[in-house]
Order: sequence, then structure tokens, then C-alpha cells
Amino acid sequence: MNRQQFDSLDLNILRMLSANARTPYLEIARECGVSGAAVHQRIQRLTAAGVILGSECIVNPAAVGYETCAYVGFYLREPAEFNNVISELRKIPEVVECHFTTGQYDIFVKLYARNNDHLLTILQDQIQALGLARTETMISFKEAFHRQVPVGSDAEKKKNGK
Repeated sequence: MNRQQFDSLDLNILRMLSANARTPYLEIARECGVSGAAVHQRIQRLTAAGVILGSECIVNPAAVGYETCAYVGFYLREPAEFNNVISELRKIPEVVECHFTTGQYDIFVKLYARNNDHLLTILQDQIQALGLARTETMISFKEAFHRQVPVGSDAEKKKNGK
């Protein structure tokens, strides 16, 4: 996708929605000094351009019984198995992110399990069954922070000479 050019209204809308995707259009409009219709049109345009990919309700995993967060690095036996492994990983609901990577691992995933015993079951019964050369698992004790990418940051402005 080509990098998009944004004006100050686009950037303000993106900042506000990144902070809280449930912000009402009228609140964004008041904050930006434009009409609700203008905000609606901009959001539609940003969505159609692929800048806004959607919005989501973020569920606290621990609140719904998933106490263990783990990251698993995969070493594939055969590079040609990428697509097959990805297809099978999609079938494991506890796997919430999957990345092709450079460096040490071929694939890197994030998953949630109810506890360490459940994690072990997922690893032994589902992930190892994918025919991998091996895996490495890291358990996260606690997420320190999570955020969206900065939109229209000062560093970006300096990079673009503004």
C-alpha cells in the first residue's frame, strides 16, 4: 500500500480514534471544529483507502479466564511449509497473532492459555503436531504497555521537514 498524505483533520481524527475507537463522530467534529458529516466522510475515505482497518473491542484476557500469555518462535523443517503451518495455526483459537519474521525464527506467534497446563496442552497437542523442527516458548509475566503506532508524531513531522 502506498503511503497516504494526510491533512491536519485526518491526523486529528486518526489520533482520536486511535486513543478510543468508540469516540462519537460528533465529539470528534466538535474537537476539530468541523461538522459531523465532514468527520463521517473523512472516516469513510480513510477506511476505503485502507488507513483505518476497522475498530475492535479489546477484551482483557485474564478477565475471561486466560491467565497465561506466551510467545512461541517456530523453526520450520521445510520453508515450503509456511502456508500450511499458517493455515493450521488459524484453527487454534488461542493463537491471537502470527508473524513471518527474519532472524532466529521463521514464524513467531502470540497466544493466550487459561494457565500453564493449558499452554502445555496447546503446545504438545496442537502446535507440535504441525511437524515443526522445533519451537521456543517465552511466557510473558505482565504486559507493561500496549499502544497504537503514533499518528503525525513530532518525529514524523521532523522527518518530513515540517
